[in-house]
Amino acid sequence: MTLAFLLTAFIVCLAPGLGVIYTLSVTLGRGLGPGLWAVAGCTLATAVHLGLALAGLAAVLHASALLFAAIKYAGVAYLLWMAWGTLQGQGALDVQAETRPGPASRIIRRGVLINLLNPKLPMFFMAFLPQFIAQGDPAPTARLIELGLAFVAMTGAVFAGYALAAGWLRARVVESPRAMAWLRRAFAASFAGLGLKLAAERA
Repeated sequence: MTLAFLLTAFIVCLAPGLGVIYTLSVTLGRGLGPGLWAVAGCTLATAVHLGLALAGLAAVLHASALLFAAIKYAGVAYLLWMAWGTLQGQGALDVQAETRPGPASRIIRRGVLINLLNPKLPMFFMAFLPQFIAQGDPAPTARLIELGLAFVAMTGAVFAGYALAAGWLRARVVESPRAMAWLRRAFAASFAGLGLKLAAERA
C-alpha cells in the first residue's frame, strides 16, 4: 500500500459530502456519542458499496440507465425529505439543544441509507482503486480488497475526526437558539443542495 494511495484516500474522504454532512448534523444536534453512531452507519455503507463494486454492480449500473436512474432518484427524494425534516426541526437530524440521543439503531440506519442511495459510489470504487494496483500484480483481487478495506478504515477515521470537531463546536453554540436555528437552516440547505447535485449526475 503506497503513501500516494493513503494521501489520495484521505483527501477524498475529507471532501464534504453526504456522510460528512450527516455526521456533522447528528453530532451538533445530539452530541458526540450519537455522532459516532452516525460515523458507524456511514462507514458501514462505504463497506457495502465496496462489496457491491467488487461483485460487479458498478458495471451493471453503468450499463443500465434505468437502474441507475431509479437508485439516483430514490436518493434525491430521501435527501430532500431529510432537508425538509431538518428545516422543520424533526426526526433524527433535529439540530436542537437537547441531551436525549435517541436510538443508536435509527442513527446507524439513516447513515447507511443516505450513503447507499448514491449510485456513484460503487462506480467510484471501480474507477479509483485499480489505479493503485501495479501492472502484473500476482494477486490483483487480493490487492483490490486490501485497498478497499483501507479506504473504508480511512472513511471511519476521517468521519470520526469530523464528529470530534463538531462535538467541540456543539459545546459552544448549543446554548444559543439563534446559532442553532442558523445551523438547522445550513444543514437543510446542504441536504437539498446535495440532492439537486445527485439529480444532475449521469451514469
